[in-house]
Amino acid sequence: MKRLVYYVVAAIFLSFTIQCTPVDSDVKSAGELAKRVLGNFAKNIKFEKGDADSVDYFSVKSVSGKVVIVGNNANSMAMGLNYYLKNYCLTTVSWYKDDKLTLPETLPLPDSVVTVKAIVPNRFFLNYCTFGYTMPWWKWSDWEHFIDWMALNGINMPLAITGQEAIWYKVWSKLGLSDEQIRAYFTGPAHLPWHRMCNLDRWQGDIPMSWLESQAKLQKLIVDRERELNMRPILPGFAGHVPEELNQIYPGLKTTLVSEWGGFADEYRCTYLSPTDSLFAVIQKEYLTEQTALYGTDHIYGIDPFNEVDPPTWDIDSLGDISRSIYESVTAVDSDAVWLQMAWFLYADVTHWTPERTKVFMQGVPKGKMMLLDYFCENTELWKMYDKFYEQPYIWCYLGNFGGNSFLCGPAQEVSNRLDDVYANGGENLVGLGSTLEGLDVNPYMYEYVFERAWNMPQSNIDKVNNIADRRTGAVYAEARQAWQILASKIYISPSACTSATLNHARPIFYGNGLWVTRNKYDYDNADLVKAWGMLLDVDAEDVDAYNFDIVNIGRQALGNYFTNLRDDFTKSYEAKDVEALKIKGEKMVQLIDDITELLACHPSFSMNKWLEDARAEGADTDTKNYFEKNARTLVTIWGDSYHLTDYANRDWAELNDQYYGVRWKRFVEGVIEAVEAGKKFDEETFFNECRDFENGWIDVEANPITIIPQGNAKATAKQLYEKYSPMILN
Repeated sequence: MKRLVYYVVAAIFLSFTIQCTPVDSDVKSAGELAKRVLGNFAKNIKFEKGDADSVDYFSVKSVSGKVVIVGNNANSMAMGLNYYLKNYCLTTVSWYKDDKLTLPETLPLPDSVVTVKAIVPNRFFLNYCTFGYTMPWWKWSDWEHFIDWMALNGINMPLAITGQEAIWYKVWSKLGLSDEQIRAYFTGPAHLPWHRMCNLDRWQGDIPMSWLESQAKLQKLIVDRERELNMRPILPGFAGHVPEELNQIYPGLKTTLVSEWGGFADEYRCTYLSPTDSLFAVIQKEYLTEQTALYGTDHIYGIDPFNEVDPPTWDIDSLGDISRSIYESVTAVDSDAVWLQMAWFLYADVTHWTPERTKVFMQGVPKGKMMLLDYFCENTELWKMYDKFYEQPYIWCYLGNFGGNSFLCGPAQEVSNRLDDVYANGGENLVGLGSTLEGLDVNPYMYEYVFERAWNMPQSNIDKVNNIADRRTGAVYAEARQAWQILASKIYISPSACTSATLNHARPIFYGNGLWVTRNKYDYDNADLVKAWGMLLDVDAEDVDAYNFDIVNIGRQALGNYFTNLRDDFTKSYEAKDVEALKIKGEKMVQLIDDITELLACHPSFSMNKWLEDARAEGADTDTKNYFEKNARTLVTIWGDSYHLTDYANRDWAELNDQYYGVRWKRFVEGVIEAVEAGKKFDEETFFNECRDFENGWIDVEANPITIIPQGNAKATAKQLYEKYSPMILN
């Protein structure tokens, strides 16, 4: 009896001990991520903490009927989970929360152990601009899913600049500015990235205080979750941008107006405070102290003083003084600080930023304390032009997208070749791989591919392409694999241009592509894209969201490319003064625009609905809702106060294609036909001005309500349009 009592007591003690043993925080974080992403399927996944290692790694295996993922931290475990989902479950986790994840009924078990190690320790993601072109209206539910997506792709250095205006409000208030002055100094929410980069002040300003407060709460959630998943959020530091009104409070400040930017009028130009002015360090201390109290710190600060604007002087010694002063102002507050600087300023002005000036600027900061983002490496690798950044650490980055443009691009093989080269020859100060996309766009697989290359994945490039085909259809289909091999070898061959558009997005014109922001150039045969589209349409995968996205995405690009052919035929008919031919060609152009709209309406990623709804949700009453919507409309259409940036953020959204781009082209067709019928030359200058009036009026929320187009059936619509247009394109 005593022995029985002993065993019972021992069993109870053991059970209590097991229940009370704390779960490793990394294992807990990875498990919670799995629950958010997989739901009930997460019970079949077990995470284990591996040995402490100087190199991030994960292993995937099966033990006792469960999938076991081992990693040295939660971020590595998440990367291991995604490896399992991609390669065993043949599925894709989208970066958008509303895209449905398709999983097999029973999770398959790995038949061997796979261990993968990181090649580089830092995996950076995002761009100041992403917070305007994609994220200004995001809620916590969007961010929560997106942070999980970043962890699943091994990202551990995300840019985290949400909520900084609430900090700046406190700082500027302490320095004597009024509420009215401060809120007018900020731009509208969608334009804040360019305010933060010292490009733009006051445009659609008078931002509501409620927005500043809500963004501060959101940022707290963002950085807390990112740290749970072993990320080091990159928070901003003070770069020198100040309200012009400070000059009235502190006479004698060393300030300058920055150079003209974006075609904006002088009233919107920014004021820059020299880092050598004594007030600079005061502002830096106030800002970093307030920010750290609210959001904490990981000791890496994004500071970009001269993004697309000139410094106060090009004197070489002065440039060294500027960088030294900025760094010292930060380390006076945080002795462990590292300055993260995007190297885009070198790409944007290679004429003035000579190697000599750049070297002095970078060496004004101690070695290892300025980290550079080589921003657009698929196009230009600055590490080769500037002697590997003069021994300062740097991160090789793939940009891939400007303005959130909807354009198929991304030189997959060239990216692979350049990564092989930088890994072999980039020097010991290459410390990471990243992506600096301006907007989440229509080529998500390119970004997933880039981040996979930060690890020693076992697959060949051909195997990776086949895996993309398999997981975007949910199974192995020969037609899908063949289509994706065409896409990888013949379509994804060129970097993104700054910027791109199918011609139906451009302001109508007889030749070329309207404005510089709507380049319709592509370096492949559109027939190859149509062939790949047709192969995918032979696959029976309508239940897979990624498949529906792809057949819409590829189809709208192919049809948009074909629009150029119709426009060119229309121009020839105009030159021939052939009215009947003009009517026929014009009708075909208008019909194609309508058909593209119908196709776009088949997937929510190509609708304007969420962009507008989320913007209006920020307002508490009709006036503030309209304020936010106007700002949202402005960014993706006229952008600013002149035509210089109009359509920079063009994108294939059904409502834009129908009620903005389409209206311009329909008026063009009608006007040209009327002119020829009257025996007159079409007045292009008058039409240009009429277009500008229409565009400026379109952002008026009450005068021009937008009709959201109901969602259609992707497979049926795509199939119908393929059968209609493929004979014209392929012949």
